[in-house]
Amino acid sequence: MKKFKVLIVDDESLARNTVRKYLEDRNDIEIAGECSDGFECLKFLQSHKVDIMFLDIQMPRITGFEMLEILGEKPQIIFTTAFDQFAIKAFELNAVDYILKPFSKERFSAALEKCLGNLKSLTPSENKVHQLNESITSENIDRIVVRNGAKVIVIPVDSILYIESNENYVNIHSEKGNFMKEKTMKYYESCLSPSAFIRLHRRYIVNLSAIQSIEPYTKDSYVATLKNGEKISVSQDGYSRFRARLK
Repeated sequence: MKKFKVLIVDDESLARNTVRKYLEDRNDIEIAGECSDGFECLKFLQSHKVDIMFLDIQMPRITGFEMLEILGEKPQIIFTTAFDQFAIKAFELNAVDYILKPFSKERFSAALEKCLGNLKSLTPSENKVHQLNESITSENIDRIVVRNGAKVIVIPVDSILYIESNENYVNIHSEKGNFMKEKTMKYYESCLSPSAFIRLHRRYIVNLSAIQSIEPYTKDSYVATLKNGEKISVSQDGYSRFRARLK
């Protein structure tokens, strides 16, 4: 019988113990490992492949959501959490299930069976990668997590100078350096605070506090000089939005 590999990720040892206990009598499951935070999980997954992940959301250092954003190949995800307010976002991220602590063995087993059903029905090519849909949220974020080689970097949004569109990616220009992220401008326009960031051009979202001046460049365009000396293009619409903020 094929055994499916499971990873348990939770900062609470009691929660990890519960998942392990509920799995101990399953002959179709192998517990590949346990991690107490997102960074430990990312390191583990660099050298181990798993089929199913039981994942907490609120953890120290980075959240379960942030960890998934920078994870490459993604297993079947079951979120295990004490908070019900994250359910919508979890399903936007293609989670198989979302179970609230404390959960019964029956509820746990029902979620697990969904994963096993998915895994057994997938073709080999479909089973290689589980992409997360881009989650468009109305909640303002206060940090962005990026991967830089083997390193994971947390960027506070107030350290961002501007975000630049780059086809299916964006370049995040910050005080910590420049980083690429597989998100869209629409996503960041929706989740960065409108009181702190402004869309000055189809290619640029800019931190208002980073702007030193905006001057005419051509008849229908402007140029913004940032506090670090960089210059970026400003469209007519972007300039109008900027003027409106000053009123």
